[in-house]
Amino acid sequence: MSDSRRIKDLLYEQVARIGKAACSPKRLELIELLCQGEKNVETLAREAAISMKLASAHLRELRAAHLVDTEKQGKNVIYRIANRAVADFWVAIRSLAEDRLVELRLALEQIACNPKELAPQDRASLVKLAKKGDVIVIDVRPANEYEAAHLPFARSIPLDELKSRLAELPDGKTVVAYCRGPYCLMACDAVNLLRQQGFDALRLPEGVAEWGIAPVR
Repeated sequence: MSDSRRIKDLLYEQVARIGKAACSPKRLELIELLCQGEKNVETLAREAAISMKLASAHLRELRAAHLVDTEKQGKNVIYRIANRAVADFWVAIRSLAEDRLVELRLALEQIACNPKELAPQDRASLVKLAKKGDVIVIDVRPANEYEAAHLPFARSIPLDELKSRLAELPDGKTVVAYCRGPYCLMACDAVNLLRQQGFDALRLPEGVAEWGIAPVR
């Protein structure tokens, strides 16, 4: 085998490490969760609905591929995405899958609220309307995720607090709810609750990863 062939094989082998690290559905979910902000293994295991042992094993694989970083804070090990490129990778691979896989598109239709609940995805227009107060954008993720990163002019009203904080929303304004992205159902639940209470509510399927907003460290 020639030296050039060995080098070429080595290059592809190294790139394949990323694909290997991301080949697990749960690892992809962990990446998406970390796009929202840094978390410890207990939180990641709970939100991904897996055991701590399994979460730790998946995180080791992601760390070995340099997709996540860790930091010791007291007795806790905190995990975070290595950099903004990891979030871009997640959005890109998910978007490619949605474009190519009919089965995925059909599954997405099952979790979508309905087409009328999807807010216009013209980001500049949405930001302009939110800045003027013509629409109210609410982030229904946990408050710590909002603090790590959020959309422009969004208010933090976690889903589990929404019903008790409806009085904070002005009458006569359209409310746009968003959460962790297209595969998250919190914004759907928020829209359903708001509509039951008489609000004009829309779901924005995109989250901070799709908007390219990096978590604050």
